[in-house]
Amino acid sequence: GADIDWPRVYVAATETATVLEINSDPARLDMDDIHAREAARVGALLSIDSDAHHPDGLATVRYGIGVARRAWLEPRQVVNTWPLEDVLAWLRERKLPAR
Repeated sequence: GADIDWPRVYVAATETATVLEINSDPARLDMDDIHAREAARVGALLSIDSDAHHPDGLATVRYGIGVARRAWLEPRQVVNTWPLEDVLAWLRERKLPAR
């Protein structure tokens, strides 16, 4: 993996209402269960992405779900498990950083 200051990323994501990605492609899986759990612990939101470039690739989402399960994430912490109206409300209400 990359030499990243992960705790700083989690805090920045939380402060800027940025959703962090669990990339489900088996060749990627950048955010493992340890990172996902820590990100959620500090209040960051996550999404599970298949990274599919073709419909056949949609099946890889099971790997991302596995990461989320091992991290003990709850549906409230994974944006793409929310009902559509909740996602839209969050998008309208989230506070973006001043530019």
